[in-house]
Amino acid sequence: MRRTHFLMDWLRACVAAFQFLTRLPIPVQIDYTERVFQRSTIFYPLVGCVIGLLLMVSGVGLSYILPTMPAAVLLLAIWVVLTGGLHLDGLMDTADGILSHRPREQMLEIMKDSRVGAMGVIVCVLHLLLKFSLLYTILDANEAGERGSLLILLAIVPIWSRWFMVAAIRMWPYARPNSGLGSLFRGVNCKHVTVSLLVALLTTTLYMYTSYTTSLPSWSVVLSFMAVTTLVGSGIAAYISSKLGGLTGDTYGALNELLESVLLLAVISILGM
Repeated sequence: MRRTHFLMDWLRACVAAFQFLTRLPIPVQIDYTERVFQRSTIFYPLVGCVIGLLLMVSGVGLSYILPTMPAAVLLLAIWVVLTGGLHLDGLMDTADGILSHRPREQMLEIMKDSRVGAMGVIVCVLHLLLKFSLLYTILDANEAGERGSLLILLAIVPIWSRWFMVAAIRMWPYARPNSGLGSLFRGVNCKHVTVSLLVALLTTTLYMYTSYTTSLPSWSVVLSFMAVTTLVGSGIAAYISSKLGGLTGDTYGALNELLESVLLLAVISILGM
């Protein structure tokens, strides 16, 4: 009985992670407590793995029936739809706040406003244009067959961007101690970060060893993803935290979006494209 209860607790946490981070239809009612939110972070890389798999399959299918440019546009649209624009919303709110160059408290108030300002729109448009250009480059090279199955590397990107959200929750203080959705994650500890890292490493390794062929050793690609994510993510998170006195739910989403673009850039740069 205890074992069943234990397994159900973790299953609820897994379902909560998918319901919170995606718009995949999972018709299960979950009581969203702090404990559920905290445990769900362990499964964030798994959510990224599933998103990556769907993107990879979509990319292959679109490449067969469409030219590269419209295929890249539709693949980007699928990427946004899969998350319901959750992280893009966080990116826009963060841009509105930080780029306002106001005092800390005013920045946080601007980020709470449901309306999107000029800086948020500008950053979002530029970010999506960059992402589109990177997807176009990857699809074009993958179709030419020059560098192996690059769509496998695309599938790995969402794993690591979502793992770093867990690390950021633990490593930087929350800027709004008593309010906001992000306050539900206050109990995330080193164990959650470590287990989620193991999930990220496991899912990345499975992708690499089952589907990817390259002159680079598979282990070096896995470690490269971890290193780039940690270094760049830490730099971005430290900068945001210095402006706001910590991180918020919006900044977690912004970190995810920015890291996805950085990792796509790294995929292209590492392979010398």
